[in-house]
Amino acid sequence: MKRTQALSLALLCVAVLGTAACRRDMQDQPKIRPGRHSEFFEDGRGGRPIPAHTIARGQIVDDELYFTGKQNGQFVDVFPAPVTRDMVDRGQQRYDIYCTPCHDRTGGGRGMIVQRGFPRAASLHDQRLRDAPPGYLFNTITNGFGVMPSYATQIPVADRWAIVAYIRVLQLSQNAGLADVEPGKRALLEAQPGNERE
Repeated sequence: MKRTQALSLALLCVAVLGTAACRRDMQDQPKIRPGRHSEFFEDGRGGRPIPAHTIARGQIVDDELYFTGKQNGQFVDVFPAPVTRDMVDRGQQRYDIYCTPCHDRTGGGRGMIVQRGFPRAASLHDQRLRDAPPGYLFNTITNGFGVMPSYATQIPVADRWAIVAYIRVLQLSQNAGLADVEPGKRALLEAQPGNERE
């Protein structure tokens, strides 16, 4: 008898402890959810406005040239970092992913979506874009222009500058003249059949 009483008492203790663990106070407690109505605040909104001059952690923009492509409100004609082979290679990789659907691999503006009926993208070889400062091209990638959307959320700042560097290489590759070639290599080109000077 004592054994069954001890067992019953043990089961009763387990049941009492088990039901205590089932309380949902944390889940069901009163709380404010952003985007929902709240009686707590006078304006009735659950979400609070962000205080003026608040900057999200890791999001401080302290270099106007680097983050906007502008200085004193004007598009810059320089790059914020030295243009290296690695930067151009990274720019080509990012260009191939994000830009070729509209601008095609050579920058002519006849990408696949244009071939499928969308409006023709600007040719990166138009004189207007060849003369545009790098800051203008960076700003266009960042904020969009015309039917081109902003790519700020898809392409990090450093990659946008790398794409601009690659665009400059593309523009030079399609519009270079013999005078743009180094003198030592110019002689090699002139020596090839069909390239003789008249």
